[in-house]
Amino acid sequence: MTQPTTAPSLLGVFAHPDDESLLAGGALAQHAASGARTAVVTATWTADSHRATELAEALNVLGAGAPRLLGYADARNPASAPDGAVRLVDAPLDEAVGRLVAHIREVRPDIVIGHDALGQLTGHPDYRRAHQITLLAVEAAGLPHLYPDAGEPWQPAALYAATHSRAGVGRLGPLLQSVGKTLLAVPDAYVTTTVDVSPWAAVKMRAILAHRSEAARERPLPGLLARLPEPERDEIISTEQFTRLTLSPAPGNPHRLVA
Repeated sequence: MTQPTTAPSLLGVFAHPDDESLLAGGALAQHAASGARTAVVTATWTADSHRATELAEALNVLGAGAPRLLGYADARNPASAPDGAVRLVDAPLDEAVGRLVAHIREVRPDIVIGHDALGQLTGHPDYRRAHQITLLAVEAAGLPHLYPDAGEPWQPAALYAATHSRAGVGRLGPLLQSVGKTLLAVPDAYVTTTVDVSPWAAVKMRAILAHRSEAARERPLPGLLARLPEPERDEIISTEQFTRLTLSPAPGNPHRLVA
Protein backbone atom coordinates (compact mmCIF):
# COMPACT_ATOMS: atom_id res chain seq x y z
CA MET A 1 0.00 0.00 0.00
CA THR A 2 1.40 3.39 -0.99
CA GLN A 3 1.68 5.83 1.89
CA PRO A 4 0.68 9.49 1.31
CA THR A 5 3.54 11.90 0.84
CA THR A 6 3.84 14.56 3.52
CA ALA A 7 4.13 18.09 2.15
CA PRO A 8 7.13 20.24 3.14
CA SER A 9 6.91 21.98 6.50
CA LEU A 10 6.02 25.68 6.39
CA LEU A 11 6.82 28.72 8.48
CA GLY A 12 4.87 31.86 7.64
CA VAL A 13 6.35 35.23 8.63
CA PHE A 14 3.84 38.06 8.46
CA ALA A 15 3.53 41.59 9.75
CA HIS A 16 0.07 41.59 11.35
CA PRO A 17 -2.51 39.16 12.70
CA ASP A 18 -4.79 38.17 9.77
CA ASP A 19 -2.02 38.42 7.14
CA GLU A 20 -1.33 34.70 7.60
CA SER A 21 -4.96 33.81 6.86
CA LEU A 22 -5.46 36.23 3.98
CA LEU A 23 -2.18 35.63 2.15
CA ALA A 24 -1.35 31.97 2.84
CA GLY A 25 -4.24 30.48 4.82
CA GLY A 26 -4.98 27.96 2.09
CA ALA A 27 -1.36 26.82 1.79
CA LEU A 28 -1.01 26.52 5.56
CA ALA A 29 -4.22 24.50 5.83
CA GLN A 30 -3.21 22.33 2.85
CA HIS A 31 0.17 21.45 4.32
CA ALA A 32 -1.22 20.90 7.82
CA ALA A 33 -3.87 18.54 6.41
CA SER A 34 -1.09 16.48 4.81
CA GLY A 35 0.61 16.04 8.18
CA ALA A 36 3.31 18.64 7.61
CA ARG A 37 4.48 20.90 10.42
CA THR A 38 3.25 24.47 10.05
CA ALA A 39 3.83 27.57 12.15
CA VAL A 40 3.46 31.34 11.90
CA VAL A 41 5.55 34.21 13.22
CA THR A 42 3.75 37.55 13.54
CA ALA A 43 5.93 40.64 13.74
CA THR A 44 3.50 43.13 15.31
CA TRP A 45 0.76 43.23 17.97
CA THR A 46 2.07 42.09 21.31
CA ALA A 47 0.83 39.24 23.48
CA ASP A 48 -1.22 41.59 25.69
CA SER A 49 -3.19 43.03 22.74
CA HIS A 50 -6.68 41.84 21.81
CA ARG A 51 -5.62 40.71 18.37
CA ALA A 52 -3.17 38.18 19.79
CA THR A 53 -6.17 36.21 21.09
CA GLU A 54 -7.81 36.33 17.67
CA LEU A 55 -4.57 35.23 16.07
CA ALA A 56 -4.45 32.19 18.34
CA GLU A 57 -7.95 31.19 17.20
CA ALA A 58 -7.09 31.64 13.52
CA LEU A 59 -3.91 29.56 13.82
CA ASN A 60 -5.86 26.82 15.56
CA VAL A 61 -8.28 26.73 12.62
CA LEU A 62 -5.37 26.48 10.16
CA GLY A 63 -3.49 23.87 12.19
CA ALA A 64 -0.50 26.19 12.56
CA GLY A 65 0.18 25.91 16.27
CA ALA A 66 0.38 28.66 18.85
CA PRO A 67 1.20 32.30 18.04
CA ARG A 68 4.85 33.25 17.75
CA LEU A 69 5.20 37.00 18.27
CA LEU A 70 8.25 39.17 17.62
CA GLY A 71 6.73 41.70 20.01
CA TYR A 72 6.76 44.93 18.01
CA ALA A 73 4.08 47.56 17.47
CA ASP A 74 2.14 48.22 14.28
CA ALA A 75 3.41 51.35 12.52
CA ARG A 76 -0.10 52.82 12.36
CA ASN A 77 -1.76 51.57 15.53
CA PRO A 78 -0.52 52.41 19.06
CA ALA A 79 -3.08 49.94 20.52
CA SER A 80 -1.04 47.11 19.01
CA ALA A 81 1.41 47.31 21.92
CA PRO A 82 -0.31 48.22 25.20
CA ASP A 83 3.03 47.61 26.92
CA GLY A 84 4.67 50.37 24.89
CA ALA A 85 6.88 48.23 22.64
CA VAL A 86 8.80 49.91 19.81
CA ARG A 87 7.25 49.92 16.34
CA LEU A 88 8.51 47.29 13.89
CA VAL A 89 9.62 50.00 11.48
CA ASP A 90 11.69 51.66 14.22
CA ALA A 91 13.23 48.50 15.68
CA PRO A 92 16.97 47.93 15.20
CA LEU A 93 17.33 45.70 12.15
CA ASP A 94 19.88 43.39 13.76
CA GLU A 95 17.63 42.86 16.77
CA ALA A 96 14.55 42.05 14.67
CA VAL A 97 16.50 39.66 12.44
CA GLY A 98 17.90 37.88 15.50
CA ARG A 99 14.43 37.39 16.97
CA LEU A 100 13.21 35.83 13.74
CA VAL A 101 16.32 33.66 13.37
CA ALA A 102 15.51 32.10 16.75
CA HIS A 103 12.06 31.06 15.51
CA ILE A 104 13.41 29.68 12.23
CA ARG A 105 15.98 27.58 14.08
CA GLU A 106 13.37 26.31 16.52
CA VAL A 107 10.73 25.42 13.90
CA ARG A 108 13.27 24.15 11.30
CA PRO A 109 10.94 24.62 8.32
CA ASP A 110 11.55 23.39 4.79
CA ILE A 111 9.85 26.49 3.40
CA VAL A 112 9.47 30.04 4.70
CA ILE A 113 6.67 32.25 3.35
CA GLY A 114 6.74 36.01 3.80
CA HIS A 115 5.62 39.32 2.30
CA ASP A 116 6.71 40.61 -1.09
CA ALA A 117 8.97 43.61 -1.67
CA LEU A 118 6.09 45.93 -2.60
CA GLY A 119 4.37 45.43 0.73
CA GLN A 120 1.46 43.53 -0.81
CA LEU A 121 -1.26 45.44 -2.63
CA THR A 122 -1.38 48.36 -0.20
CA GLY A 123 2.34 48.97 0.42
CA HIS A 124 2.02 49.03 4.21
CA PRO A 125 5.40 49.94 5.77
CA ASP A 126 5.18 46.99 8.16
CA TYR A 127 4.87 44.59 5.22
CA ARG A 128 7.96 46.01 3.58
CA ARG A 129 9.94 45.90 6.79
CA ALA A 130 8.84 42.31 7.45
CA HIS A 131 9.97 41.39 3.93
CA GLN A 132 13.43 42.83 4.57
CA ILE A 133 13.77 41.11 7.94
CA THR A 134 12.67 37.77 6.52
CA LEU A 135 15.15 37.88 3.64
CA LEU A 136 18.02 38.48 6.05
CA ALA A 137 16.87 36.00 8.68
CA VAL A 138 16.40 33.09 6.27
CA GLU A 139 20.02 33.40 5.18
CA ALA A 140 21.37 34.12 8.66
CA ALA A 141 19.57 31.15 10.21
CA GLY A 142 21.89 28.76 8.39
CA LEU A 143 25.11 30.48 9.34
CA PRO A 144 26.53 29.29 12.69
CA HIS A 145 28.58 32.43 13.31
CA LEU A 146 25.50 34.67 13.13
CA TYR A 147 23.28 34.85 16.22
CA PRO A 148 25.05 31.91 17.95
CA ASP A 149 22.75 32.23 20.97
CA ALA A 150 19.60 31.79 18.85
CA GLY A 151 19.82 28.00 18.53
CA GLU A 152 21.43 25.46 16.25
CA PRO A 153 21.79 26.62 12.63
CA TRP A 154 19.05 25.66 10.20
CA GLN A 155 18.83 26.54 6.52
CA PRO A 156 15.34 26.45 4.96
CA ALA A 157 15.33 24.99 1.47
CA ALA A 158 13.13 27.68 -0.03
CA LEU A 159 11.76 31.17 0.57
CA TYR A 160 8.53 32.32 -1.05
CA ALA A 161 6.94 35.76 -1.06
CA ALA A 162 3.15 35.86 -1.02
CA THR A 163 2.10 38.28 -3.76
CA HIS A 164 -0.57 39.37 -6.24
CA SER A 165 0.05 39.75 -9.96
CA ARG A 166 -1.70 42.27 -12.17
CA ALA A 167 -3.58 39.49 -13.95
CA GLY A 168 -4.30 37.67 -10.72
CA VAL A 169 -5.85 40.51 -8.73
CA GLY A 170 -9.28 39.83 -10.20
CA ARG A 171 -12.25 40.90 -8.05
CA LEU A 172 -9.92 41.81 -5.21
CA GLY A 173 -8.80 44.95 -7.05
CA PRO A 174 -12.21 46.66 -7.32
CA LEU A 175 -13.03 45.52 -3.79
CA LEU A 176 -10.02 47.32 -2.29
CA GLN A 177 -10.45 50.35 -4.54
CA SER A 178 -14.04 50.69 -3.35
CA VAL A 179 -12.71 51.74 0.07
CA GLY A 180 -9.94 53.93 -1.28
CA LYS A 181 -7.03 51.50 -1.04
CA THR A 182 -4.12 51.40 -3.47
CA LEU A 183 -3.20 48.50 -5.73
CA LEU A 184 0.50 47.67 -6.02
CA ALA A 185 0.27 44.45 -8.00
CA VAL A 186 3.49 42.90 -9.32
CA PRO A 187 4.17 42.08 -12.98
CA ASP A 188 2.73 38.72 -13.99
CA ALA A 189 6.19 37.28 -14.66
CA TYR A 190 7.13 37.89 -11.03
CA VAL A 191 4.82 35.06 -9.92
CA THR A 192 6.48 31.64 -9.98
CA THR A 193 3.84 29.59 -8.18
CA THR A 194 0.05 29.73 -8.25
CA VAL A 195 -1.69 27.42 -5.79
CA ASP A 196 -5.33 26.39 -6.10
CA VAL A 197 -6.51 26.31 -2.47
CA SER A 198 -10.22 25.94 -3.22
CA PRO A 199 -10.45 22.65 -1.25
CA TRP A 200 -9.38 24.63 1.83
CA ALA A 201 -11.36 27.82 1.10
CA ALA A 202 -13.87 27.15 3.89
CA VAL A 203 -11.08 26.60 6.42
CA LYS A 204 -9.28 29.71 5.18
CA MET A 205 -12.45 31.80 5.55
CA ARG A 206 -13.03 30.53 9.10
CA ALA A 207 -9.51 31.61 9.96
CA ILE A 208 -10.08 35.04 8.41
CA LEU A 209 -13.29 35.50 10.38
CA ALA A 210 -11.51 34.50 13.59
CA HIS A 211 -9.96 37.95 13.36
CA ARG A 212 -13.26 39.34 14.63
CA SER A 213 -12.17 42.90 15.28
CA GLU A 214 -11.03 43.28 11.66
CA ALA A 215 -14.04 41.44 10.22
CA ALA A 216 -16.34 43.87 12.06
CA ARG A 217 -14.75 46.94 10.43
CA GLU A 218 -15.64 48.35 7.02
CA ARG A 219 -12.26 48.99 5.37
CA PRO A 220 -10.02 46.04 6.37
CA LEU A 221 -10.06 43.10 3.97
CA PRO A 222 -11.58 40.61 6.47
CA GLY A 223 -14.58 42.92 6.82
CA LEU A 224 -14.89 43.40 3.06
CA LEU A 225 -14.79 39.64 2.49
CA ALA A 226 -17.29 38.94 5.28
CA ARG A 227 -19.91 41.08 3.55
CA LEU A 228 -19.54 39.48 0.11
CA PRO A 229 -21.79 36.74 -1.30
CA GLU A 230 -20.12 33.37 -0.78
CA PRO A 231 -19.44 32.60 -4.48
CA GLU A 232 -17.71 35.96 -5.02
CA ARG A 233 -15.76 35.62 -1.79
CA ASP A 234 -14.61 32.10 -2.62
CA GLU A 235 -13.42 33.24 -6.04
CA ILE A 236 -11.16 35.78 -4.35
CA ILE A 237 -9.68 33.54 -1.66
CA SER A 238 -9.31 30.25 -3.59
CA THR A 239 -6.04 31.10 -5.34
CA GLU A 240 -2.77 32.08 -3.68
CA GLN A 241 0.22 33.43 -5.60
CA PHE A 242 3.87 33.26 -4.58
CA THR A 243 7.29 34.19 -5.86
CA ARG A 244 10.18 31.86 -5.12
CA LEU A 245 13.03 34.08 -3.94
CA THR A 246 15.82 31.52 -3.59
CA LEU A 247 18.48 31.47 -6.28
CA SER A 248 18.00 27.83 -7.28
CA PRO A 249 15.27 27.10 -9.85
CA ALA A 250 11.98 25.76 -8.52
CA PRO A 251 11.82 22.02 -9.20
CA GLY A 252 8.72 19.89 -9.59
CA ASN A 253 5.10 20.96 -9.87
CA PRO A 254 4.63 24.70 -10.58
CA HIS A 255 1.23 24.57 -8.89
CA ARG A 256 2.51 23.51 -5.44
CA LEU A 257 5.04 24.90 -2.99
CA VAL A 258 8.13 22.70 -3.15
CA ALA A 259 11.34 22.67 -1.14
